[in-house]
Amino acid sequence: MAENLNPSRNMCSTNLSLLLILLISSPRPAISRTRVQFLPGFDGPLPFQLETGYYLFSYYWANDNDVRKALNVRKGSIGEWLRCNKSIPYTTEVASSLEYHLNLTTKGYRALVYSGDHDMIVPFMGTQAWIRSLNFSIVDDWRPWLVEGQVTGYTRTYANNLTFATVKGAGHIAPEFKPMECFDMFYRWISYSPL
Repeated sequence: MAENLNPSRNMCSTNLSLLLILLISSPRPAISRTRVQFLPGFDGPLPFQLETGYYLFSYYWANDNDVRKALNVRKGSIGEWLRCNKSIPYTTEVASSLEYHLNLTTKGYRALVYSGDHDMIVPFMGTQAWIRSLNFSIVDDWRPWLVEGQVTGYTRTYANNLTFATVKGAGHIAPEFKPMECFDMFYRWISYSPL
């Protein structure tokens, strides 16, 4: 299987049927309810929709012995790979990133902050409150931003080059829910174009 790795994406694009058999027979529950219609490295739309999302794919991919060999992971050096492994003990030393954001934005660095409007982990109202605590004046007030003529969210621009945008219909990891819209948002922002 290592010879089927696409080095430009580090994805296994062949042996998809084997992966799907593993997914279907897996006792591991699906973590994400995102509908997958396309897979990186797979040409064209899938003839079906998976309810499992990329999380389950990443589990099987990252734990595959051939993939680990291709990535030069020494056998026995790393156990089972888990996304968002909560069992790793670590100490949180930064209580707030506010001072870092203030420091960077007041020095002229641009910042794009975005939230899915369906994010139940960090709701966009909380992000707005955090931005208000920066005490930046509003440069361009709320307005919709569009992709392909459709309202994709709302945006507001603040002093010190801070742009805030919501992504309509997106959850906590907005690009997972709305990849085209988030790509368009980022592309416009990085190109100095208005949202």
